[in-house]
Amino acid sequence: MTNSNEETVWITGASSGLGLALASKLAAAGSRVIASGRNKASLDQLKGAYPDNIETLAFDLTDDSNLEEVRRALSSITDKIDRVYLNAGTCEYFDALAPQWQLMERVMRVNYLGLVNTVRLAMDFLKAAPRGHIIGIGSQASQLPFPRAEAYGASKAAVRYFLESLRMDVKQFGIDVSVILPGFIDTPLTQRNDFPMPFLMSTEQAAVRIIAAVEKRSLTSAFPRRLSFLLWFMRHFPKLWLAMNSNKRSNNNAKGNTV
Repeated sequence: MTNSNEETVWITGASSGLGLALASKLAAAGSRVIASGRNKASLDQLKGAYPDNIETLAFDLTDDSNLEEVRRALSSITDKIDRVYLNAGTCEYFDALAPQWQLMERVMRVNYLGLVNTVRLAMDFLKAAPRGHIIGIGSQASQLPFPRAEAYGASKAAVRYFLESLRMDVKQFGIDVSVILPGFIDTPLTQRNDFPMPFLMSTEQAAVRIIAAVEKRSLTSAFPRRLSFLLWFMRHFPKLWLAMNSNKRSNNNAKGNTV
């Protein structure tokens, strides 16, 4: 069970990419980390690196039928969660010439509904903490439409709206909500991308920025600033943005996940 003075952090999507970097940095700093994902082997490897600070909980956050089982597993690990990092995500790109409409549901189930399931599981544990904190990993793709990103961008826009609304409703419980909007991060997911990724950063660089924003309990943190400013600027010129991005198509339909 949890030491009352020890910070307990739950991270989804911790088996690779950004989630792995966050879990490693927080465990190394002394936090007790509950690392979740679907890849149990990767989670076990993470625990092997930080045996005193990592607990693993492998599950599929899109499977509504196992939520009660996951809740019981959480209860056996801890009685409170100080911070939950909603990091699990996936991406599939839409091809208008050969549309696979089912991918809309697949992406939404992981990126949005899976995130909602995680909040649902974490809520009672967050209420038990002195000052709970929900950290949602969104995307700057939610700020402006991109070609082929109908599913991914819509899911991240849904995440942002959900969390910003939730922030107002959970304040009464002493729970804060931070929305993180990173740009391109070098992960197994983005390594499948077949287009230029400006201002690409490593998972370690992104983790440092996220942890800094979390410590400040920032409402919203968008980085890198150059990309954020560029997207903000282009929002004021929708016809130009449309002309710049119309009919862009790739030979590859990139697909991956960080769950």
